[in-house]
Amino acid sequence: MNFKLITSYFNFSKPQRLGLLVLLVLIVVLQVFYFVVDFSLPIKENPEKEKWLAVQSEIDSIKGEVLNRSQKIYPFNPNFISDYKGYKLGMSIQEIDRLFAFRKHNKYVNSAEEFQKVTGVSDSLLKRISPLFKFPDWINQKQTSQSFPNTNYPVFAKKEKIVVLDINKATVEDLVKVYGVGEVTAQRILSYKDSFGGFVTMEQLSEIWGLSPEVVNNLKSYFKVESFSGIKKVAINEASIKELAQFPYFKYALAKQIVIYRSMNGTINSIDDLIKIKYFPVDKAKIIGLYLDF
Repeated sequence: MNFKLITSYFNFSKPQRLGLLVLLVLIVVLQVFYFVVDFSLPIKENPEKEKWLAVQSEIDSIKGEVLNRSQKIYPFNPNFISDYKGYKLGMSIQEIDRLFAFRKHNKYVNSAEEFQKVTGVSDSLLKRISPLFKFPDWINQKQTSQSFPNTNYPVFAKKEKIVVLDINKATVEDLVKVYGVGEVTAQRILSYKDSFGGFVTMEQLSEIWGLSPEVVNNLKSYFKVESFSGIKKVAINEASIKELAQFPYFKYALAKQIVIYRSMNGTINSIDDLIKIKYFPVDKAKIIGLYLDF
């Protein structure tokens, strides 16, 4: 290897050595300047942005309150727990299936202890959900009577008087008091009522999905139709096809036939005219007539 050739590259003149020194000092100064000086841009406060952030925070808090209210669980009969209801309560699939298997034989649990025996739920879960259990009045009366010692005096139980309410003013709390009606079923009844603005007869309850004849009869013992102020009347001679089709008892095909009948025969004067129209539900004619303006 020719070392003389290599060392020749490192032979600098005095001006070159001075230039290298100045370059080295400049590099060191720039490095120190880079680490010492803060190059980040100053954050400008935006009053408008701060205002909107405060509003958003308030909206989020209101949403939280609404969510908490919507998640309120009403008293319910544990015999009619659905899959979704059991999931919300914290029950496992196996525990829910045990209850379904028990109910399949037309049996009912009549106490929190019996509910735990059938389903196998833990003590902690039972303690949390049992205050929400709502058993029929006759079961509560039976349990109360068994807690007192028997005496020689004849005891005649007084039958509790049922206060009949207006079904069109009923709330979820009112409906769940009826045996066989849970929170979901009560909401379904109110939704069906709202689609008409109100019921005109208690017979309409039998049209609601999920209501057995026994539950409908129970509801008839506690409710009746009294007020008609909220009912949505349909102007049968003026409504368009779209407006007629929005009426729960009318489908689009029937709404179209009604408009055709009007155009060909003139004014519809009574429910008897509508019975002549194709697709008209004749079996519900009397009920439908109460929702119409002729």
